[in-house]
Amino acid sequence: MRRIPASYTSDIRPAPPRLAEAQPSGFRPATWSDNYTHTYLAIMPRVAVIQWSIKNLAVEQNHSTACEYIRSAAAQGAELAVLPEYHLFGWAPEDPFFAEQASQTTKYLEAYQALAKELSICIVPGTLVEKHPHPDSSLSSEDQDGDRDAYVLYNTAYFISNTGAILGRYRKKNIWHPEREYLTSSGMEKHEVFDTPIGKVGLLICWDVAFPEAFRELIAAGAEIVIVPTYWGRYDANPDALNHNPNSEALFLDSVLTARCFENTCGIIFANVSGEEQFLGMSRVVLPVVGPIAKMGNEEGVLVTDMNMDLVRIAEENYKVRMDIKREGWYYSYRHSEKR
Repeated sequence: MRRIPASYTSDIRPAPPRLAEAQPSGFRPATWSDNYTHTYLAIMPRVAVIQWSIKNLAVEQNHSTACEYIRSAAAQGAELAVLPEYHLFGWAPEDPFFAEQASQTTKYLEAYQALAKELSICIVPGTLVEKHPHPDSSLSSEDQDGDRDAYVLYNTAYFISNTGAILGRYRKKNIWHPEREYLTSSGMEKHEVFDTPIGKVGLLICWDVAFPEAFRELIAAGAEIVIVPTYWGRYDANPDALNHNPNSEALFLDSVLTARCFENTCGIIFANVSGEEQFLGMSRVVLPVVGPIAKMGNEEGVLVTDMNMDLVRIAEENYKVRMDIKREGWYYSYRHSEKR
């Protein structure tokens, strides 16, 4: 069942039956303030965020659950389904099976591509932990499995179109502190934006949301929607923080996700893990001007809502953030300025 806060129903209309079939009527040219010119904007993409209790290393079970939820989202008319971070493996990096499975993720990515094509739905399959030879290692692939210095693990998100094509990929840059022993950052690779059936999209992962610079780089490249798979826990805060506020992490997410929408005039789709006491859930879809248009608690399931992307245009015309950051002589030298 679609769950949309009653206070926002006046902003929402039914999406076209399928975006691929109704693209001419679902799109319109839009010119935004001053020097910021947009190409084509899907006015009302219908999107689904999916959250559930992911089982550590139960790869086939997790994959089967994900596919069931994606089918449910498609049956409700969703044009995009977003899964949480680590949705296949969970987080158990000390177990040798974790790295072993990371060398076999291609078959799952291909399965999601086939499912996207079958259902005519775009999919962001959370993240896939991928194993690659260490750039400085001289060991053969056969000798790498037992030597942690011989390979690297990247935490990678993909955007799969409703034709099954991969339109974009992002490797997590800002790695959460306890993960750094196991995962490798994408480092100085640029944040990229890509055209999709629902508009211009950028991908971030979990702890990336703590860094406004990541959003700024995406917005400077034209992103309208930022999609964030995450694996955010209640106890990611340390004991001192929890002593002051047991709901510290929930407050963090409530505050930051709405702030990023306003300060960047963009929409955010945030998909988290849920179902157990240590996980927060809180998956949501957020837009500037109005804030969260649909959100979950800690329950498992699929949340489907229509994103009124005209709010992105309204916010930009009001705040002119994109216009300012593209202006020559802007005050801040971020990486997107190409000044390395």
